[in-house]
Amino acid sequence: MFKILIVDDSATARKLIKKSIEICGLTDGQFLEASNGNQALEILHQQMVDLVFTDLNMPEMDGTSLLKRIKASPKLNHLPVVVITSLKNQAAEKLLIAEHAFAVLAKPLKLPEVHQVLQQVMKSAWQEELL
Repeated sequence: MFKILIVDDSATARKLIKKSIEICGLTDGQFLEASNGNQALEILHQQMVDLVFTDLNMPEMDGTSLLKRIKASPKLNHLPVVVITSLKNQAAEKLLIAEHAFAVLAKPLKLPEVHQVLQQVMKSAWQEELL
């Protein structure tokens, strides 16, 4: 079973992200939720997760800081992190990719983009299992 952590300070946004993932075919996944980066890190240090979807703008710890903390951790740096933002522009996207974001998606989410990201993550996970 695939385990996904959804990080957003809006409960409605978390539900929409989860629903988008399910519509794209990942119906047997387990979903964990956090409302900021601090809560997300607590979850990540307690449980193994396969994928993180995070918003950028959140209180306490934003998505950029969360991404940097995940990628700096030897225990967590393998995790694919998908950043979701309403502030999407090419410069910001380049910075996030440079920080090792797996993908950057604009709000509102577009199902074909979510589907493509999920396929890429699954393909990467499947290839790692073969190694």
